[in-house]
Amino acid sequence: MSSSKAVCVFCGSRLGNDPRYREIAAEVGEAIAARGWSLVYGGGDVGLMGAVADAVLAGAGEVIGVIPEYLVAREVAHAGITETVVVDDLLERKRIMMARADAFLSLPGGVGTLDETLEVITCRQLRQHQKPIALLDFESHFRPFLQLLESIVADGFLKDEETHYLIVEATPAKIFDALESQI
Repeated sequence: MSSSKAVCVFCGSRLGNDPRYREIAAEVGEAIAARGWSLVYGGGDVGLMGAVADAVLAGAGEVIGVIPEYLVAREVAHAGITETVVVDDLLERKRIMMARADAFLSLPGGVGTLDETLEVITCRQLRQHQKPIALLDFESHFRPFLQLLESIVADGFLKDEETHYLIVEATPAKIFDALESQI
């Protein structure tokens, strides 16, 4: 991997129902490339994942995909990225993605995106890393998740200060300004 900073993006393997999700994913990819950062992501060429990767590549940026073998076999792997790391399973995928990233950014997505987001939040809570974690709350996508975290805090299962580091913004510009100051 190059010496540039790397942001790990978690997002949907589907495009979602609103075409603006794809547009925002492409905007994120453009911002990564414009800053000279590398993208670490799930390695797919489908959904929002593919849109982010394609935009980074279009901006001459570096793209590292980490993908389980069984998804490569289903022909989901992005063939045009800088580096593809093929792993055995999703657990290894998350471990490698976390190790290769300087920051994490979650875009809209499904349960896989939530799983990956919760993994990096949990690891930060357990002091396994101090890397910034951002949520692109486009169209309030993460609002129910944030309300759940507030409820967990209110019920005494999480300390309030264990969520204050989360960067939550509605636009890529604000997200990247915040990340830039922390990595």
